[in-house]
Amino acid sequence: MGKHYRPPGKKKEGNAARYITRSQAVKHLQVNLPLFRKLCILKGIFPREPKKKVKGNHHTYYHLKDIAFLQHEPLLETFREKRVYEKKIKKAKSKKNEERANRLEQQKPDYKLDRLIRERYPKFIDALRDLDDCLTMVHLFAALPALDREKVEVKRVHNCRRLSHEWLAYISRTHKLRKVFVSVKGIYYQAEVQGQKITWLTPHALQQVLTDDIDFNVMLTYLEFNETLLAFVNCHLYHSINVTYPPILDPRLEALAADLYALSRWFAATSRASLVGSEASSLSGSEQVKDEQKETSLNESELRLAQLQHQLPSNEPGALMHLVEDVSIEDEEDQDARECKTLFGNLKFFLSREVPRESLLFVIPAFGGMVSWEGDGAPFDEGDENITHQIVDRPTQARKMLSREYVQPQWIFDCVNARIILPTDGYLVGRVPPPHLSPFVDNEAEGYVPDYAETIKRLQAAARNQVLPLPGMGKEDLEDPQNLLVEGIIDRAEANEAAERKRKMIALEKQYHDELKMELEGVPYTSSVSNKQSSVTETEGREEPLPDLQQIAEDAANMSKVVMSRKKRGLLEAIEIGKKKKKDHVVLLKERKNKIKAAQKSKDS
Repeated sequence: MGKHYRPPGKKKEGNAARYITRSQAVKHLQVNLPLFRKLCILKGIFPREPKKKVKGNHHTYYHLKDIAFLQHEPLLETFREKRVYEKKIKKAKSKKNEERANRLEQQKPDYKLDRLIRERYPKFIDALRDLDDCLTMVHLFAALPALDREKVEVKRVHNCRRLSHEWLAYISRTHKLRKVFVSVKGIYYQAEVQGQKITWLTPHALQQVLTDDIDFNVMLTYLEFNETLLAFVNCHLYHSINVTYPPILDPRLEALAADLYALSRWFAATSRASLVGSEASSLSGSEQVKDEQKETSLNESELRLAQLQHQLPSNEPGALMHLVEDVSIEDEEDQDARECKTLFGNLKFFLSREVPRESLLFVIPAFGGMVSWEGDGAPFDEGDENITHQIVDRPTQARKMLSREYVQPQWIFDCVNARIILPTDGYLVGRVPPPHLSPFVDNEAEGYVPDYAETIKRLQAAARNQVLPLPGMGKEDLEDPQNLLVEGIIDRAEANEAAERKRKMIALEKQYHDELKMELEGVPYTSSVSNKQSSVTETEGREEPLPDLQQIAEDAANMSKVVMSRKKRGLLEAIEIGKKKKKDHVVLLKERKNKIKAAQKSKDS
């Protein structure tokens, strides 16, 4: 049978009617390709993969309804008008008519993305779910140098830095940070805001080298949308804790690059302003009228907040890293939030100049600690006698004080991930620290638990007064009645009752496995019922070893494979291959660990 022929005039059907190629979409919208890319990024429209590609596999396809959605976008007309003005400005400059070019530049239409934020995120929780990539990109551009040739302006870099610091200040003051991991790429953070886990990556404070193989036009379009989204999220979060947005920062601290500290002082100043307002509400009626007349203007209230901020003493510890007093945050805090809030509650830190200052200024206050640094604008200096820990990242420390401990920055991050104060012996200056374990990896699921993870687990159990099994034993060994009797936890009568219950459970479990094995072998139900009583009496007389559970599982898996389709069977085989690779990797790690231990033993001997 020949190829299906569609007569002229007949309506298209199927994928040919539902999907359209990118070149067709550009021609349909009457825009160029860069503008089409920009519209798709701002509106959140992505290419589709139809089951049958009518025009071939080398084309990019879009849904026809998405293109119709773009066609009715008001931004499309704004971009067209902006392009007309750009042509007029170019023509005026070519004629050396600077006055007309400047006038047209001022009249050029502008646009905002606030409406697109409300359109794409109807609920605030939707914006929080889509915040991971947004935060990573904003923190990336906050660390990039300004380049005119790549259209990375200084104004945009400063805006990204301001937005990132506002986000970090909120997370730190509300104690929402949960995990930190330092890697080669940068520092990974994870916070929990309104039940949503938000993970982002910040680059190290190093000189960034930009390559030529990056399309900055596409990245700047994404950044334009992400800046608006993060400003919207910051505004909502600040208002949720009764803090004015945007914050007014101390220009002296801004000049010293102490933005996070300036934001903490803004929080404290807002707290004092709220306390002043509550005291004013308790005055008499005549005094309230006078106060209302004095504070009618918004500029006057902002000036008062700025004055309160300048009145805060620079060496006041409470103004440094404490959250706003009497703010309306969640009353019901879980155990995890309470642990994070008080982890460094009684500790006072001082940062040496070689450590990553911005990261530690964010992490330490997020877990209840007080921190200062070496330089101008610091809340307290290095000679403060109340300092408990000094963070140092150098081979040796010449001048030491006996009242404090000198540790490496990794100790802070490991304490945060473990949620306990770890011993400082392995993190002292000049020593090789223990391995920095990732909190994003589930060691039990991976099948390999590092030695230091076991050590941290025992320290956590000791801090919570829990009993853990010895190495090589499982949790079921803790529940053994004989072990509990030896430990003195239960008496002999309770041990006998527990042993009887355990014996009955083993008998019932054996009966279940026997019935499962007979069912797999195809034994009829009547014969199994006739043998049931005899098997029960035999198990009551003596305890037999359990059947081979691995063989039963393999038989059940083989039977299920028989009835599978070829596609599902291939997927199952791929999953099994992945599990086998993971198991081989675990075996390789254990072999390496045994070799290292053997080498250390031979070296010591």
